[in-house]
Amino acid sequence: MTDQHAGTPAPSSEAAPAHLSRIRPLAGLTGRNAFREILAGITLLAIAVPLNIGYAQIAGLPATAGLYALVVPSILYALTVSSRQLVASPDAAAAALVASSLGGLAVAGAKDYITLALAQALIGGVLFLLCAFFKLGFLADFLSKPILIGFVGGLALDILVSQVAKMLGVSIDSGGGFVDKVIGLFSGLGTLNVWSLLISLGALAVLLVGRRLARAVPWALVVLIAATIVVILTGAEKAGVAVLGKVEAGPPTFTWPVVDWVTWLQLIPSAIALTLVTMGEGLLVSRSYGEKRGYPTRPNRELFAFGLSNLGAGVTGAFTVGASTSRTAAMDQAGSRTQLPSIITAAGTLALLVFGTTLLEHIPSPAIGAIVAVAVVPLLGIPDLVSLWRQDGFEFAIAVACFLGSLLLGPIAGIFIAFILAVINVTRRAANPAIDTLADDGDPQDSLLEAAEPGRPTAPGVVVIRLAAPLFFANSSNFELAVKRAVRATDAKHVVLDMEAVTDVDVTGAESFRGLRGWLGGRGVDLGLSRLRPGLRDRLEHLELIDGVSIYDTNRTALVALAPPAAPPLR
Repeated sequence: MTDQHAGTPAPSSEAAPAHLSRIRPLAGLTGRNAFREILAGITLLAIAVPLNIGYAQIAGLPATAGLYALVVPSILYALTVSSRQLVASPDAAAAALVASSLGGLAVAGAKDYITLALAQALIGGVLFLLCAFFKLGFLADFLSKPILIGFVGGLALDILVSQVAKMLGVSIDSGGGFVDKVIGLFSGLGTLNVWSLLISLGALAVLLVGRRLARAVPWALVVLIAATIVVILTGAEKAGVAVLGKVEAGPPTFTWPVVDWVTWLQLIPSAIALTLVTMGEGLLVSRSYGEKRGYPTRPNRELFAFGLSNLGAGVTGAFTVGASTSRTAAMDQAGSRTQLPSIITAAGTLALLVFGTTLLEHIPSPAIGAIVAVAVVPLLGIPDLVSLWRQDGFEFAIAVACFLGSLLLGPIAGIFIAFILAVINVTRRAANPAIDTLADDGDPQDSLLEAAEPGRPTAPGVVVIRLAAPLFFANSSNFELAVKRAVRATDAKHVVLDMEAVTDVDVTGAESFRGLRGWLGGRGVDLGLSRLRPGLRDRLEHLELIDGVSIYDTNRTALVALAPPAAPPLR
């Protein structure tokens, strides 16, 4: 191995700034913004209570499970997370995942079913903590935007069918598949309850019109209060309108789910799916709001907070806690920049559980269905799907496949389909990286950056070839073929590989490199490397790939050495 003006290794990155090493609880809270944060907390309470009651019903759990999730889990999360705005709570996707995964193990609403939901939350908490400890937040990157759009959209449509049935007063099997629910809905239209329909239409009108007139008003709470008053005054309950029923009073109590080890194992796949969905959505939203509002976030700290929150859910009668994008957006619009609203919501929910559960008994189910339906319609992702269709057909196909997978096969199968498609998508892109022969503009002060025309050498007898990706199993064959085509087309005697964009070489890539070097040697072509990263150089030495290979600091250095400028003519 020979060096031509060997480069100096890049300086190591500086240690993280002190303000990133430790993030205090309720960061950003000051005396000047405390009142605004308290008002935002009251708003969050008004939004969260009706939604969590609805999501608990989607999950097949009592209303208290949704309310308990706003107490201990919210406090643990708010005190440990790095994001100042991300709201943690059960959401529609998590509720649907819980229902579909537990429906085959127990009857929704039964004591065993609730126990399984607690165990599932505990497993999720452990998974989050493991991901935080081993810094596995990068796994969420595999859930690209098209995958999340399709996966969540499929869950949303499944939820929407159930809520429409609730709004019409039609009884369907909430634990069944999507097709069974649709069949049950249409076949049960003859049993439609007129009072339920009227309450639903009124609720939808208030929610949709009210949101346009005054977005700051908690219209979901207004709907619940108004609909409950209507039911009590008109006796609609006697006319067949389903109501929430008795809600157990009292604060959450600490418990532990007692299930056999086989059941624990059966719950692991669904807990993994819930963890991955929360990671994919939660970390993205956390980072985006941190960048938008100018405060630091730490992905592994977020995972740690989600872990504690779900452990808290599992031992206090709640269910799996995820990231709520809609509530986070609402808090941002309310001017909140701290986690104090979550603490306020926990305190308010605790007071409701202790003193006000009788107020919840006559809440009509059609009103809850309307609230949840309005909340999940945006999750269908129709505008996003249209945008994908216009931008990239393959990405659109991935989104549709995830949509249909989670809708027809269930969310557990859907999440694995999503990961398989993610791997296929990544591999497809990585297998065809940009491999260019670089052009020389003749100016010795310029870098070689532009691609040359096909069949044209960089300089007489020299081709400089740039691979814009790591060299690994997916693209090694294409890389080898591209270099051979360039040598044949230019009849070059020197090949210089620009390695600036190559961050790694795996064993398969190393084998292709050896084969290429042997092929070049057989044709009498010299091989050199330029702009080699220090870390990659160590890797290539370990793989025994660069013995006898010339190393150049820059592409220009290589050209000077291999194709010196022609001597001026003699006079």
